[in-house]
Amino acid sequence: MRYEIREKIYANPNILKYLRENSSWYKKINRGVAVEEMINEMKERYGLRFRDKVDKVSTGIDLINAFMNVTKD
Repeated sequence: MRYEIREKIYANPNILKYLRENSSWYKKINRGVAVEEMINEMKERYGLRFRDKVDKVSTGIDLINAFMNVTKD
């Protein structure tokens, strides 16, 4: 594995964790498949995309709104 790729993997604990959970990526990375594919898959799996974060905030706001409506009644 190239040094730059290894450095990028070890710099982010989420990437390292995902790589250890999905060891098939070791082979793909060593064969030259883009690391960005693995990172995108990791973000999708762990819910780290912008869309996922917006959904979490939206869900939290809906929950607070539901509690406020219950206390008003």
